[in-house]
Amino acid sequence: MSPWAWSCRAVLFQRVPSQPGASQKWGRDAAVSIAGSIPRTPSLMEFTSGFYAYQHSFCPLQGALSDSSASQSLLELDGGVKILIDVGWDETFDVEKLKELGKLAPTLSLILLTHATVPHLAAYAHCCKHFPPFQRIPVYATRPVIDLGRTLTQDLYASTPLAATTISSSSLAEVSYASGYSQAASADNSFLLQPPTPEEITKYFSLIQPLKYSQPHQPLPSPFSPPLNGLTITAYNSGHTLGGTIWHIQHGLESIVYAVDWNQARENVFAGAAWLGGNHGGGGGTQVIEQLRKPTALVCSSRTPDAGLSRVKRDEQLMESVKLCIARGGTVLIPVDSSARVLELSYLLEHAWRKEVAKDNDVFKSAKLFLAGRTISSTMKNARSMLEWMDDNIVKEFEAFADESRRNNRRDEGNHQTGPGPFDFKYLRLLERKAQIEKILQQSEDAEPKAKVILASDLSLDWGFSKDILKSIAADARNLVILTEKPNFEPNHKPSIARTLWEWWKERRDGVATERTSSGDTFEQVYAGNRELEIANAERKALEGDELNVYQQWLATQRQLQATLQSGGTTTLEAPGDVLDDADTDTDTESEGSDTEQQGKALNIATTMAQASRKKVALKDEDLGVTILIKKENTYDFNVRGKKGRDRMFPVAMRRRRADEYGELIRPEDYLRAEEREDAENQESGQANANSQELEGLGKKRKWEDVGTAGRGRGGSGPNKRPHHNDRRRLSAGEADAAPFSENGPAGDDLSDLEDEEDETLNGPAKLVVTKETIPVRLRIAFVDFSGLHDKRSLTMLIPLIQPRKLVLVAGGKDETMALASDVKKLLTAHSTGSESAIEVLTPGVGTTVDASVDTNAWVLKLADPLVKGLKWQNVRGLGIVTVTGILLPGGEFQPVENGEAAKRQKLLEDGSTPSASETPSTAMVKTTGTNTSLTTNTASLPTLDLVPPNLASSLSVRSQAAQPLHVGELRLADLRRAMISSGHKAEFRGEGTLLIDDVVVVRKSTAQGGRIELESVGLPSDAMNGTAGGGNLLDAAMKMGGTFYAVKKKIYEGLAVVAGA
Repeated sequence: MSPWAWSCRAVLFQRVPSQPGASQKWGRDAAVSIAGSIPRTPSLMEFTSGFYAYQHSFCPLQGALSDSSASQSLLELDGGVKILIDVGWDETFDVEKLKELGKLAPTLSLILLTHATVPHLAAYAHCCKHFPPFQRIPVYATRPVIDLGRTLTQDLYASTPLAATTISSSSLAEVSYASGYSQAASADNSFLLQPPTPEEITKYFSLIQPLKYSQPHQPLPSPFSPPLNGLTITAYNSGHTLGGTIWHIQHGLESIVYAVDWNQARENVFAGAAWLGGNHGGGGGTQVIEQLRKPTALVCSSRTPDAGLSRVKRDEQLMESVKLCIARGGTVLIPVDSSARVLELSYLLEHAWRKEVAKDNDVFKSAKLFLAGRTISSTMKNARSMLEWMDDNIVKEFEAFADESRRNNRRDEGNHQTGPGPFDFKYLRLLERKAQIEKILQQSEDAEPKAKVILASDLSLDWGFSKDILKSIAADARNLVILTEKPNFEPNHKPSIARTLWEWWKERRDGVATERTSSGDTFEQVYAGNRELEIANAERKALEGDELNVYQQWLATQRQLQATLQSGGTTTLEAPGDVLDDADTDTDTESEGSDTEQQGKALNIATTMAQASRKKVALKDEDLGVTILIKKENTYDFNVRGKKGRDRMFPVAMRRRRADEYGELIRPEDYLRAEEREDAENQESGQANANSQELEGLGKKRKWEDVGTAGRGRGGSGPNKRPHHNDRRRLSAGEADAAPFSENGPAGDDLSDLEDEEDETLNGPAKLVVTKETIPVRLRIAFVDFSGLHDKRSLTMLIPLIQPRKLVLVAGGKDETMALASDVKKLLTAHSTGSESAIEVLTPGVGTTVDASVDTNAWVLKLADPLVKGLKWQNVRGLGIVTVTGILLPGGEFQPVENGEAAKRQKLLEDGSTPSASETPSTAMVKTTGTNTSLTTNTASLPTLDLVPPNLASSLSVRSQAAQPLHVGELRLADLRRAMISSGHKAEFRGEGTLLIDDVVVVRKSTAQGGRIELESVGLPSDAMNGTAGGGNLLDAAMKMGGTFYAVKKKIYEGLAVVAGA
């Protein structure tokens, strides 16, 4: 045999056509991908042009090798599919960090959100409002992330004007210079952009598609995205937050797992991450679930707690710190977020108060417990409706509460008080207005202040109620601040208040108070030592005079720019897609310019706005470009010579048709009958009148008797109603414990009557004014880690079990990321057989793109016609599978000929004549010469797989008989259960990974042994039984048992493809 040919055996895969009538053509020019079947020898490297592998890259946009917790990542898959994971921000609200998102928006295929926290989705509403293509991109998240993220964003914009961001000084300078208001737009003035309203925030989050855990989903692409080609996303529980997600992304042969900010340990409210299965994935086995095992790339966060405590010790340390402070009459401030970790802390404190008050503990009975946040009532309302997303203990507690309620309802007496549910607060009072905060802080300044514990947003202490409370309690040495997470740090920005306090806690300069818990563990509280703390207060102030004129001129420029960039008379929302059609065509040619220049209309906004500003918004003909033909009257000619991009062709104002795979979308309101249309118009007019009446009542002070008619939502007490938390009657401490309570806290106070003064600058043009003040700090500082993140031990334990091909570490500081990467490399080297680990560890920085794909060992070759005729395909889950034995021939080097006709064939080829079609290649090989290259012009670039010659077939058959057959496919017990039930059998699950069929056959799937399937049966019939006539009950039972066994075995083999061993 020539050294240029190899005998090979491979398993080939093809995707079964999903559309009726579609077919797959196979023949001499058909391309086949063989995966992992041919060794990469030096001779085989002659065919590198036929090698193929999926390519995908990963680029962190924020949070990598940095102490900032903001998370933004870009994943680019094969074919140009771009996935943005998270739209995070930090407390600096620096709009410069979002510039890259503005450039990428017209190219994104979809967006995935992982957690309802500021570092993961705080910039989502800003991008939707100020980047028009953003609203057209499909976004996917779990239901808790959507609802809690909405309340978090509303709290963010209602609490600080910094979130609105400011207009760039360069943009204002151009407008002011052109308008003659140079002094009005100086660098000292920071004009605020219009923030999204609560209604707009609700609209933006309503566009997000909700997903459930462990359910694969094929997303829809954005209008300007390439085809997704079967992309599948699956959400798994990550712990850490309610609805937090570990994303599994499957694209072709590539499997990517994105796990940033997860927690393997179970907590009071949140179940553990889904790595090992169990409730929402949290808990249970010793092996990683199959869906998350052996991914092509694992993207994981490197941020871990400095000292990991168990849940019991952590909770005990927090409660002991609180107890010591309230025992001396102090106030405890615990900064928290308003949507995620606040659920864990509020549940812990509420249940601790219930337990201690039941023990008649005077310290806790005399202390007050508060939770402050602008939208905290909505957050808790959402939490009460999402108990199924929480840990099993929460579900059991709610079921016990529901059983008690049903028992009380069956009794004749109507005065039975049902105990509180998991998130029905009996002692924790919810506060949503600044006037309420001022009221409780004023009580602290009385002659005999009462102890209180206040949870307040935000974590950074730079905005929200937490900053106001800190300024009020900082001067009293009896008070205490408990930090629950390590604060962010931005090198180019001033550290936050929380970061400053955390640095003081680490320094321990002014002394430490060492305390001891009931279990004997020690913890420390650091004295602030009367240090001075500088606090910046950001306020909105309305624009006046020349400032207002500059702002109006800038706003007019923006509107003119939007009108100029629109194609035709479409609306602003639909304009981006229409303009992008021009950029999507012929982008691969050099004359179209660089990719950045052709990303769409959003990338040209800055340049066009600058031109419009200098010319006082009056755009000239050269600014309009080719659109002058449709924008200007009596203009019929445009010189396209030397032009690039969209200026090279005549503009056509086409409105994109909204259609899907079933055809063009229709509007049902266009097909209403006359009477139906009248009813719809009357309903709309009635709704408008109701809204106008409601608006007339807003802002007006109501009488006390009118409140009772408003229902329970405003604390009304009609007939047969219980008194609510806003009753005017003040209750004593003993009466409060026995009094009825509402979902939002204890009854009997007058805090609900307090209203904030309306701020008239919230809706109009405004500027940002920052004032600074210095306060003395004498309180104590403590730190108890409630971040709910995985520790280094969990990470080093799971990575060898996950077995990723590549590991990408993000979301952590530079030192801890590099240290973790070094430890992981040593660990993987110790587990590997060679001197080096097979897993590559990558640590990219912000803006650094890394190749996260792996070598799939796949080659493209051609099948000879005689070989194709003998293929027998087997279908498994939409894939066609066949085993092939053949001889591999390099393309353009050799041609197979028949044994008997070798000399004649060689002579014909040397003479330059072409053989007849009947002379098909079979076994021998003849080297092609320079005179017969035309014979293989179309097939010379790829190697060819042909039939095995007879002299090699005998040896290959002996070898294949000795090899064990392969079972290709994946058996899922849920699918087997449905198949057996549809066949008339009884099938039910008995424990994890165990299926019982007809009470006689047990099917087990062992994850510890790589998905091994085990069948056990009570009894089997013998061959004699099959031929025995009649028989008693024992024989019939045995026949039934054996029949079930063989039926199960048949169904299992029907779901797998059995191919000959290689």
